[in-house]
Amino acid sequence: MLIGNLDGMTVFARVVEERSFSGAARKLGMSKSAVSKHVTKLEDNLGIRLLNRTTRRLSLTDAGSTFYQHCARVVEEIETAEHALTDLRGTPRGTLRISAPLTFGQMYLPQLVTEFMDKYPGLHVDIHLADHMVDLVAEGIDMAIRITRLKDSSLIARKLADFTGHVVASPGYLEQYGEPKTPQELAEHRTISYTNVPSPNIWDFDGPDGQVSVRVNPVMSCNNGEFTSVAAIRGLGIAREPEFIVAEALSEGRLVRILHDYDPLSSGGIYAVYPERRHLPSKVRVFIDFLVEKFKGGLCNFHQEACAEYREGRGRQRPRP
Repeated sequence: MLIGNLDGMTVFARVVEERSFSGAARKLGMSKSAVSKHVTKLEDNLGIRLLNRTTRRLSLTDAGSTFYQHCARVVEEIETAEHALTDLRGTPRGTLRISAPLTFGQMYLPQLVTEFMDKYPGLHVDIHLADHMVDLVAEGIDMAIRITRLKDSSLIARKLADFTGHVVASPGYLEQYGEPKTPQELAEHRTISYTNVPSPNIWDFDGPDGQVSVRVNPVMSCNNGEFTSVAAIRGLGIAREPEFIVAEALSEGRLVRILHDYDPLSSGGIYAVYPERRHLPSKVRVFIDFLVEKFKGGLCNFHQEACAEYREGRGRQRPRP
């Protein structure tokens, strides 16, 4: 009986995951009415109500909750089979959904993705740039690039490169306020905090005498690293920044690295992460392999070319009338 209901089961599972008919319709590329008809037909064939519908929300019935657990496994098996066939054909197809931090994505992904799509023209790439942590499973993301000190996670991670963090200030700021020689002195300075970290006002360092933690009192906070770097360049205060954001400003003397004897524990790695699954889709595998190859010489080797393209692209932008 259920063999003829595979489409309905797939649609029903997506409705549950998206918590709405309209969300499922967007994910499936169908109309909302078509989604509703699939679910209604499935309920009619099974002879039982799966969803409680009101004008405001959907909720699973007890039967629907039980049935969804089985549907999800069936849909996963179907997707696994489709991915396996795609691998046999040897040409990744479909949509590759990627998440990446905003500034890193703006600086590096245009060059990377363009080159990658030249190799695999049958792919459509959907890129989500955000500085907050994205739930890959809930948002239907195939893989993400994360810049972090990797912690235990249900996600599978593959390291692409190391990255280094620096504590920086403008020459003008240091001339006006002096240069701190130890992390403890930061408590008396004007600081700029990046907020997409667990404790933005606690700055940790690894120094000659071990680890040091300092509570700073920021004059400004922001959830974007490029914004905080520009504020530092303009003399607003001292900031902690990834090297890939401030490398150019450091080389040009617009920023100065301070506290050389202390490693800010904002350093870490750049990782490609993806949800754990029995069969990794070929589109994800080949993109991660591509990233590993591009970054095999380290981030610095790739940085100058990518930054040049980023600056050139921004230079072509024109303000809207």
